[in-house]
Amino acid sequence: MTTLLVEIVTPEVALWSGTASSLMARSSVGDFTILPQHTSTVGDLVSGIVRVDTDEGELSFCVHGGYFQVTPDGAEGVTRATVLAGIAERTSDIDVTRAHAAKDAAQEEINSAQRGDANDASALQLARDALARAELRLSIAEK
Repeated sequence: MTTLLVEIVTPEVALWSGTASSLMARSSVGDFTILPQHTSTVGDLVSGIVRVDTDEGELSFCVHGGYFQVTPDGAEGVTRATVLAGIAERTSDIDVTRAHAAKDAAQEEINSAQRGDANDASALQLARDALARAELRLSIAEK
């Protein structure tokens, strides 16, 4: 029997771990699907949705970049797929009100950084990153 073990983790928390029939996501070179007995590989993840098909149905996670690794687990026919994301959450846990507030705050930070005399490039980039995360959460929640 072939098995795919999937883990979705961030530095703060293990979001999900379990058996799946597939994992689907997007890297910088395009969409990909991991199935049981997939070859060993490591790659990047771009911001978007990571989907995991389980016996109970599809789970989806909003991931803001990261990496994935696929390895044989030592047991015959077992493949382990690990998603390492800096920031991630279940799409069902997205708080739309909070995401709107974060978007507004990030936009204000961008405006403030652009008005500043020093035009702080690092503050501007942090605000742009926060805006991108908020917009991704909102686009996913509104689907």
